[in-house]
Amino acid sequence: MKIALIKNSFTLLFFLFISVQTFSQTNSFEITKFGAKADGVTNNSKFIQSAIDAAASSGGGKVIIPAGNFASGTIVLKSNVELHLELGARLLGSVNRQDYSDSIALALIVAKDQKNISITGKGVIDGQAPELIKNIFVMLEDGTLTDATWKFKRPAESVRPMLIHLISCQKVYLNEITVKNSASWVQNFSKCRDVVIDNIKVESTAYWNNDGIDISDCKNVKITNCFVNSADDGICLKSEDPKDFCDSITVTDCTIRSSASAFKLGTSSHGGFKNVVVRNLTIYDTYRSAIAIESVDGGVLENIDIQNITAKNTGNAIFIRLGKRNKDERISIVKGIRIADLKAEIPLRKPDLGYPFEGPPDYLRYRYNTSSKNRPDLGYPFIGQPTYPYNLIPSSIVGIPGSYIKDITLENIELNYYGAGDKKIAQIELDSLQRVPEKNSDYPEFSMFGELPSWAFFIRHADGIKMKNVKLSYKEFDFRPALVFDDVKSVELEKVEILSGTEVPIIYLNNIGKKKFTNLKLPVENESAIKEKK
Repeated sequence: MKIALIKNSFTLLFFLFISVQTFSQTNSFEITKFGAKADGVTNNSKFIQSAIDAAASSGGGKVIIPAGNFASGTIVLKSNVELHLELGARLLGSVNRQDYSDSIALALIVAKDQKNISITGKGVIDGQAPELIKNIFVMLEDGTLTDATWKFKRPAESVRPMLIHLISCQKVYLNEITVKNSASWVQNFSKCRDVVIDNIKVESTAYWNNDGIDISDCKNVKITNCFVNSADDGICLKSEDPKDFCDSITVTDCTIRSSASAFKLGTSSHGGFKNVVVRNLTIYDTYRSAIAIESVDGGVLENIDIQNITAKNTGNAIFIRLGKRNKDERISIVKGIRIADLKAEIPLRKPDLGYPFEGPPDYLRYRYNTSSKNRPDLGYPFIGQPTYPYNLIPSSIVGIPGSYIKDITLENIELNYYGAGDKKIAQIELDSLQRVPEKNSDYPEFSMFGELPSWAFFIRHADGIKMKNVKLSYKEFDFRPALVFDDVKSVELEKVEILSGTEVPIIYLNNIGKKKFTNLKLPVENESAIKEKK
């Protein structure tokens, strides 16, 4: 683990950002002096851009957005410029789609190949997505905007503007701002280096595909003290380039709410992820996984260290997946993952019930309460209709035949499920584990396999699984075993405490190699509590 190297790099980054801030404060450019109007309607992009250009041409400076409502289309941030939103300032994304280019949508704030750029202050960047989306539909209907998917799904990401999109930039600093109501991903940092995102607030529940913070193929990134409330993934690391990867990423002291997954590596995973450190996350009302770690596009995912996670009211605690969605010969690698000090509560009800854009109702495990009256009606079809019923889905670690997830350590884990498993809803017989589909090339999601044969953990095609100080329980009776291991080359269980279960087996082993069990505490103390099938 390159922890020391990461810490040293961030110490250097801190002093670099201090120097940038000190310099920018000596050159201030208030946008109203360049003609900007705070009426919430005027497109101020040319006035804000003039201020940015003036600051850049003078060697750098601070572009100030004062208190007031300033609408704008796309603006381009440049080297050595700090965009500063004062308290009471609101940078409003234009509600006219044409203000973000004629074809592929540009973000509200863009930059490429720039250095020493900052977005700071106590103001708000508001994409005004509900009004912008209505305008997008008008343009799609009259043919002034084209998109192949909008009639049967929703407008593609390429036609919906983000709020912030920085590409191949160095020494990037975001601090204190509130970012909200994006029509697409809120912010994407692609191939950037030396990025600090500190103490920002993200409210991204205005539309689908509202990832809160996306980090794509970046190096040396630190995300700290942030709050993210998103209709899609909260904080998501992605790898779009097979020849690149995310490296040396630290995420600490953040609170996340999501109608998808809270903290995710993937699903775009072409190059991979290395040396990721996560500490102190508070997760709540999250529809899918609290922690999702996925490589399905041929990338290498390794050296991931996650600690101190509290997840309340979340649909799934841990999902780790190796798949093969890529069409070339490469096989993804997933190895060297440690998750420690995690506590999660998995309810029966839909965890994001009542939020503006809930996850789709295809998980009929939420059978007691699946209605929602709060979804906005913007004229588009609702996707994700129910398929077939199944019981609460356990945490899972799943590779593919012949390609194993390797060296996974779960330590100091406490999972509390609602339970209420019912054979009348669905059942996978333990002697028919082949009924659990492989789905090697499918989109990775914890619900992708449908009904699973266990209530706490399902582990398949893995090697080097270690569980230490793990405590598992449910509230209402579940007929399934707590743990099912299927095609696992090596498994160690130490101080695993399973508090719930009366129907045996409690642990089921199928096609297992080496195993070592010490200090197990099971609710049923007889020979049938652990069953192994060769």
